[in-house]
Amino acid sequence: MKRKLRLVGAALLGGVLAAAVPGISANADTEPRIATHSAATTAAEERRVLDYWTDERMRTAVPMEQLVKPQHLSGKGQSPGVGLDNGGPAESVPETLPVPMADQLGAPWGGSGAIVKTTGRVFFTMGDRNGACSGSAVTSANKDVVITAGHCVKYQGAFHTNWVFVPGYTNGSRPHGTFAARKLVTTPQWQSNEDINYDVAAAAVNPVDGRHLTDVVGGQGVLFNQPRNQKMHAFGYPAADPYDGERLIYCSGTTFPDPFKLTNDLGMNCNMTPGSSGGPWFLGFNEGTGLGKVNSVNSVKMILLPWVMFGPYFGNDAKNVYNTAVRS
Repeated sequence: MKRKLRLVGAALLGGVLAAAVPGISANADTEPRIATHSAATTAAEERRVLDYWTDERMRTAVPMEQLVKPQHLSGKGQSPGVGLDNGGPAESVPETLPVPMADQLGAPWGGSGAIVKTTGRVFFTMGDRNGACSGSAVTSANKDVVITAGHCVKYQGAFHTNWVFVPGYTNGSRPHGTFAARKLVTTPQWQSNEDINYDVAAAAVNPVDGRHLTDVVGGQGVLFNQPRNQKMHAFGYPAADPYDGERLIYCSGTTFPDPFKLTNDLGMNCNMTPGSSGGPWFLGFNEGTGLGKVNSVNSVKMILLPWVMFGPYFGNDAKNVYNTAVRS
């Protein structure tokens, strides 16, 4: 039986068996190397990017899964690409799969609180087409940091262009403005091999009208190296059927390990679809205040587990990404 993974906001992703992935070693989580990419660093470039994103372009931007042609790659290692097919025997698939209870599998967020301002849509150009993901404003010393997924800043060997964050996006409106990235940051493992275990990124965005991002919308906390198998909430803007990318959607439940042991990710029962990639997962989320601590992001789904969303574990590499964005 073939086992496959697909990025939530892109297409199928290549081999992720931890033992076979180049660059994964016992000290991978302590390596300080971080991949950075300069974006709109001048006033002229920022204006060009902001002018590029008309309402029509945002409306017609599509999830990354529709921007790339899926390929199926053997599980011999990582390559910029798009599918896992390790050719393992059917007996390697567990006879029964864990189905932990979920409080919410994917519904419009009906509450208020900080979450409706800090979560937003990410828009970018990949090649010559426009794509969309999700992201979250988080607290930081520079007040400018957005957390998202690695494939929402770089995919198939190249960083995306025209990268912006629209906090509080709802039905085409931009209630808090559009923030263009000046720096994109991701893990060395995602940069070199697009390793799904390290599908984490951050952006440092430019102020709008002299105001920093978290001065405008506030920010969520962020945590690293936390215990697994905890209750979490996930948010995003899924744009593939049955969703349309116009509303904030959420899931909640207790996380669990990848039952196939193909990744080191956290799993959560969640029906969100492409477009939700990069949306935040929270520990200690308060549904009244809409505040919590970001501890993962929407990343990948498996063909055999379509009801499960997976998110990367936030270890030292994710922490280095965040710290680099704060210094940018």
